[in-house]
Amino acid sequence: MTREKYPGMDNAFTAKTLHDQSKDPTYAGALSFMRRKYTTDLTGTDAVVWGLPLDTATSNRPGTRFGPRGVREASCGMDNDPQYPFHSRLFDDMAVIDYGDCYFYYGMQNRVPTIIEEYAATIINAPSSPYLLSIGGDHFVTYPLLKAHAEKHGPIALVQFDAHQDTWDDEEGAVDHGTMITRAVKEGIIDPDKSIQIGIRTHAPKDYGIEILYALDCHEMGPTEIAKRVYDRVGGSNVYLTFDIDCLDPAYAPGTGTPVVGGLTSAQALATLRHLKNLNVIGSDVVEVAPAYDHAGITSNAGATIAMYMLGNLWERRFKNR
Repeated sequence: MTREKYPGMDNAFTAKTLHDQSKDPTYAGALSFMRRKYTTDLTGTDAVVWGLPLDTATSNRPGTRFGPRGVREASCGMDNDPQYPFHSRLFDDMAVIDYGDCYFYYGMQNRVPTIIEEYAATIINAPSSPYLLSIGGDHFVTYPLLKAHAEKHGPIALVQFDAHQDTWDDEEGAVDHGTMITRAVKEGIIDPDKSIQIGIRTHAPKDYGIEILYALDCHEMGPTEIAKRVYDRVGGSNVYLTFDIDCLDPAYAPGTGTPVVGGLTSAQALATLRHLKNLNVIGSDVVEVAPAYDHAGITSNAGATIAMYMLGNLWERRFKNR
């Protein structure tokens, strides 16, 4: 038997176009995100999935450097069939690649923000202007991603799903996943009057004017009302969407660095994301997946599904009615 007799295996490397659907079995093959082609050629791309394997900014349990790998592995169960709930094979219309992981030397932590920002700028400023979906890594990675997007679009409205506000006091030059929103506000990267945090169940000393939807309130409101509050807050602004997996209750996402009881269920979060499909989201990320603390891949599966929903919402905004 020859490989030529069975074309399609290892679609991450053998795909002839960016629209090829994988025929890889879910339990085998190269682990790109949803079996998209591994390439750094941005020609004709509509969206780019990119890994940021960083966990040196965490304040509690490390391990999110393995998040991109875990999310990619979990995503392989969603690559063949039409993606639910979009009733479509997203990649028939939308050219998506897996750009691999950002490289940085773990021993030079102070260089990491600039490296991520410069890589991100290279991607989003390519001639095809692709949408960038980043997979972390701890939540610090959102800061340089926001910088790159704000450089292109101006101050951004932030929609943040999280257990934590990440608005603790910041020290200049610190690489800290609990202070990067403080820095983003002070540097004018995000507009706090247009920004909102969802699922919060801790208290930081300051909120900088960002609207907070605490988790207990979210449980009483439900996805439809949560989405309404988001739309009312951001209006027609350019939105960056960041989803810290610890927004979910540890029952649904045990594999994370700083779990906090009382969070959203997977179903609540996904339903809310669907209601947010009309936001003008210009970039997004899923962060803080730490597979070493996971059970049966629960958290990696949640992260992969959330990332797929982000691509699905993009598909609906840009391609569904073409």
